[in-house]
Amino acid sequence: MMRNGGELLVASLVSLGARKAFGVPGESYLAVLDALHDVRDRIKLIVCRHEASAANMAEAYGKLTGKPGIVMVTRGPGATQGAVGVHTAFQDSTPLIMFIGQVARTMMDREAFQEIDYRQMFGPVAKWAGQIDIAGRVSEYVNHAFATATNGRRGPVVLALPEDMLTEQVNIEQLPPAPTAMAAPDERALEVLREHLGGAERPFLLVGGGGWTAQAIADLKTFVEATGIAVGATFRAKDLFDNLHPQYAGDVGIGPNPKLAERLRRADLVIAFGPRLGEMTTSGYTLLEAPLSKQPLIHIHPGAEELGRVYTPVLAINAAPEPMARALAAEPWALDEGWLQQAYSAHSEFEDFSKPVDVGEGVNLSQVFAWLDQNLAENAIMCNGAGNYAAWLHRFYRHKHFKTQLAPTSGAMGYGFPAAITAKAVYPHREVICVAGDGCFMMASNEL
Repeated sequence: MMRNGGELLVASLVSLGARKAFGVPGESYLAVLDALHDVRDRIKLIVCRHEASAANMAEAYGKLTGKPGIVMVTRGPGATQGAVGVHTAFQDSTPLIMFIGQVARTMMDREAFQEIDYRQMFGPVAKWAGQIDIAGRVSEYVNHAFATATNGRRGPVVLALPEDMLTEQVNIEQLPPAPTAMAAPDERALEVLREHLGGAERPFLLVGGGGWTAQAIADLKTFVEATGIAVGATFRAKDLFDNLHPQYAGDVGIGPNPKLAERLRRADLVIAFGPRLGEMTTSGYTLLEAPLSKQPLIHIHPGAEELGRVYTPVLAINAAPEPMARALAAEPWALDEGWLQQAYSAHSEFEDFSKPVDVGEGVNLSQVFAWLDQNLAENAIMCNGAGNYAAWLHRFYRHKHFKTQLAPTSGAMGYGFPAAITAKAVYPHREVICVAGDGCFMMASNEL
């Protein structure tokens, strides 16, 4: 059957399980828009007013579903305006694929209307930036994009689509979806981890990063309860562990609980499960000094390239959250009462730090978020962008369930409202709250 490049691209998206796409229509990819209209019962295109919002919506979709968020923008200004969402997906390890309309192949390298080399532009902030020049290879490229976005450390992929390639007719079979690969721990790594834990008196587990699943969260809880270890979350990853759990110690990031920061500094073993250990999580690389922390560090990460990149750990384990958590849950751990009492004490300090504070006259945001904490449904989704206002939310609102926090670790303003739109589109029956400063909201208010 003869199909054009746009039809092949949309057929690939359907085959790979895409159900929603976000974008601002443009004449540079009309063939894709026509093909999306033909399958509107299988893929819903959510049309946005601004490319930054479209990219942020797609990023939030990737966070909520674990599947690549799909965003489509036109060439030149459309791509530059959507770049903020690609950067957020990169720093947040979120699967996302941005498709960009491109000038015709016959006009390239002449600085044609709105022409940009997207491989150079997005190379530093994407796992892969490519261009599909041959219609017969569309399925191959889209498969590669999905695999790249979801394997290892998850992240964004950018594909440019020359306008004449999208209208080119070819007769080619659709490729089957490529399976997702997940790194798993080997027995030797688990043995060394057991040895380090066995010799620790003040261990601390720090969870974060992308690629988590509900099963991984359940297995993580099994491990935490079996050992008695205290557990904390990285910057804007509070929903990876029930904040009401008696072993939860709080989160590190901007303005962390000083008692938690001191507890982390005094730990004689830190297990970082999933995070990159970036600047915000480590308070400018001071909670864990780079490149060699005073605390022995076990670093677990799905991307091998992240292990040893900033810190030199005593043990590096290349493993995705689900197989690693499964392996930890299966171990015959013995409960350490000393660890458990430390965890209880850390949780008590977290509870005290989460109580409203006196701010004098005027609006007391600590009371606002404490009220929301008590009155919203436990599975309500909180969405925010960037600004000083977010510090109140992160300190005084406790997350009880997985996938209830949408917040950019990149510190991007204008994220919260588009993220809330996505959350309501994915979970229409759940409460969704957008928390935004005036400037943060105004950056995306045209999506109303």
